[in-house]
Amino acid sequence: MTNVKQALLTSAVALFVLAGPAIQPAKASVTFAEASGSLSASAAFDIVGGNLQVVLTNTSAADVLVPTEILTAVYFDITGSPTLMPISAVLTTGSAAFFGPTNGGNVGGEWAYAKSGMPSHERIGSAGLDIFGRANFNGINLQGPVAVGGLQYGITSAGDNLATGNAPVTGKNALLQNSVTFLLGSLPQNFALTQISNVAFQYGTDLADPVLPTNPIPEPETYAMLIAGLGLMAFVARRRRAASLGDDE
Repeated sequence: MTNVKQALLTSAVALFVLAGPAIQPAKASVTFAEASGSLSASAAFDIVGGNLQVVLTNTSAADVLVPTEILTAVYFDITGSPTLMPISAVLTTGSAAFFGPTNGGNVGGEWAYAKSGMPSHERIGSAGLDIFGRANFNGINLQGPVAVGGLQYGITSAGDNLATGNAPVTGKNALLQNSVTFLLGSLPQNFALTQISNVAFQYGTDLADPVLPTNPIPEPETYAMLIAGLGLMAFVARRRRAASLGDDE
């Protein structure tokens, strides 16, 4: 009987060793999110085809009534402060453009990437904010001014009623609802998403407008696999106790 228990324990330990890596994230991605009052946003970073993908989303369910509730930039730091290359800015699947042309989803002519200086080394924005140059995500200018500036093609909330609010958010400026996907190239060799930190979301058209700092949140897959790993550890512990009791008999 003791030999049977020992065999079960050995099998459980072997299974735990083999399954150990499964408690690691299933994919190379990290999401930062924050909410304050009616404002909430997320930025999901991933490595796709050797490029850095950033999915910027206005996750708020609240109705947008004023420009300071429009998401217009994301700031982030990368260890080593590399200079990345803007490749594209397109509407994320399920999102749409209102009060202006969609250009087939290519909104790269309304967004810019820049680096160095405050508030963070890397930044992607549509409003100018006096810290961006011209749009450089390889798209045409869809609505003036030519250089990124103003509210146009900022990201409104998922819950925005486009018929309500003041004039700037009800037809004067083209708005995106509710997410844009950016690609940045020229990643350093051996780049890891753990090098990204200090993510913050900028709203409105002035640096004095709301800014939300963030903390990283685990991907859902990480939670699921962590729970599975803990369950396996508990199984091994029970078998070990059972084997010990059997040896004492």
